[in-house]
Amino acid sequence: MKIAFLTPEYPHPKTGNSGGLGTSIKNLAIALLEQGVSVRVLVYRQKEDALFEDNGIVIQQIKNIKFKGLSWFLTSKKIEKIINTLHSNKEINVVEAPDWTGITSFIKPDKCPIVIRLHGSDTYFCHLDNRPVKWQNKFHEKRALQKADSLLSVSQFTADKTNEVFGLNKKFTIIPNLIDANLFKANENLQIEKSILYFGSLIRKKGLLELPLIFNKVIEKNPNAKLVLVGKDVPDIISGNSSTWKMMKELFSNEALKNVQYLQSVPYTEIKEKIQKATVCVFPSFAEAFPVSWLEAMAMEKPIVASNIGWAKEMIDEGENGFLVHPTNHDVFAERIVLLF
Repeated sequence: MKIAFLTPEYPHPKTGNSGGLGTSIKNLAIALLEQGVSVRVLVYRQKEDALFEDNGIVIQQIKNIKFKGLSWFLTSKKIEKIINTLHSNKEINVVEAPDWTGITSFIKPDKCPIVIRLHGSDTYFCHLDNRPVKWQNKFHEKRALQKADSLLSVSQFTADKTNEVFGLNKKFTIIPNLIDANLFKANENLQIEKSILYFGSLIRKKGLLELPLIFNKVIEKNPNAKLVLVGKDVPDIISGNSSTWKMMKELFSNEALKNVQYLQSVPYTEIKEKIQKATVCVFPSFAEAFPVSWLEAMAMEKPIVASNIGWAKEMIDEGENGFLVHPTNHDVFAERIVLLF
């Protein structure tokens, strides 16, 4: 079997920054290689057309075509041509693409089947985040789903919500995200700091404007508590503010802000150590599909306090391997953190 993954991101220095989508693809690619499956990753939105290997995974960088008003269409056709060539040369059997922005809406290979896996479309996330979606994105995302040869989803919640927001009645095979648990084993010799860790993008949809209000209440009960933030600072779409971190700082009490450490982005290889050192991990998100970051924290046997929305109940059993609380319920969220801290 020869599988190609089409994606706008992949975690490698040559391909730029990557979030959960790219990480989940790499994790799956590694597991497939171990099963004897050939894997190629087609990464678009790149600065150049290039080819290299990442520990057996073939990475093909695709530079977008820039032409006012036609960039999307022309880039899609460029990708289509690449897929046709790879398939006719018997280098790939199938292409898996994400639902995000519907990149495959106008990609129609001659013979190679297209499978779409739901990681969360822009329409899906806008719905969960209670903000308007660009009509172009919704159009392309719906068209891509309608044209796909097969459909997968990382969670049942994401599948059901996707059908709802697009007015569809599609059947999805549920295949959750995965990680290599061997890479996230707890190191008993590493000293644990008394700290609360959040790792991921600093963005409204992940509850980062709720976290300061939650931590303020934690500080009231435990003045020595420390909050560590790891992740990229993202502009806020709703307010137009260029920095979510600046917005967060205004929400912390003076006492709480003194105990906050923002490390910004760190290499993926260092995330494990940050998780290991933490006492508890927190994820007050409003919009996810099946977050890899939660899996990584759970694999390292860290106590978790997370959002109780939809997808979360497919990952965590309340009171057994974590606590689930709505992000706006600051009092209870803080109480659960203090209990574990």
